[in-house]
Amino acid sequence: MWSLTQLANPTRFLGLSGRVLPWVAGASALCLAAGLYLSLFASPADYQQGDSVRIMYIHVPAAWLAMFCYTLMAVSAVGTLVWRHPLADVSAKAAAPIGAAFTFMALVTGSLWGKPTWGTWWVWDARLTSVLVLLIMYLGLIALWRAFEEPARAGRIVAVLILVGFVNIPIIKFSVDWWNTLHQPASVLRMGGPSIDPSMLLPLLVMAVGFTLLFVALHLAAMRAEIFRRRLRTAQLVAAHRRPVGAAAAAAQGGL
Repeated sequence: MWSLTQLANPTRFLGLSGRVLPWVAGASALCLAAGLYLSLFASPADYQQGDSVRIMYIHVPAAWLAMFCYTLMAVSAVGTLVWRHPLADVSAKAAAPIGAAFTFMALVTGSLWGKPTWGTWWVWDARLTSVLVLLIMYLGLIALWRAFEEPARAGRIVAVLILVGFVNIPIIKFSVDWWNTLHQPASVLRMGGPSIDPSMLLPLLVMAVGFTLLFVALHLAAMRAEIFRRRLRTAQLVAAHRRPVGAAAAAAQGGL
């Protein structure tokens, strides 16, 4: 088993991730297929919300992954600033678009769920507003990464902003406890155990596992792509640095 120090070598990471990625992707597909079947056919309709409650099986895991993804980026930011881990910035940059996608999915499915439940597509309550802020933060960080040509410099600047923005994650999590919102309090991760009925809890957990495995697969694939992209950039810079010398030598030999 390789240690984290050994995995800091991009070549070793590429080798391991290349072997693990197909298995994670396959496990994700199986879990999502099983979760969708349980969600659509095995779980009952809610006595108040009817079949619209089935949106929960997409909305809740997407919301969990939106926060988890940013938390992973914050951990990666610490690795960038404190330990200078070679793959820390790669991890954070690869996670940002995935986190933005999950956040967008959570907002869209939340609106679809809110219309029949609350009678409106959107309300400016604490949780909805803080999740919208999270999406804006994701998009801003992605744009900032692209604003710099030098990856190392961009990584350090973005890492600081990631850590500053992490304050929004506990706000999202505890907003239903701190303020009066339309969202119900936590019903799965709570003291005293889940309050949701087991017939609904099982499909939700299976979907959550499937979504998590999907995130891992997408994250590994994105990290691999980012490593190859940086290697290509380095090769292009080396080639561009050597080309004028070769051209000058050829000109001198040709008497130009």
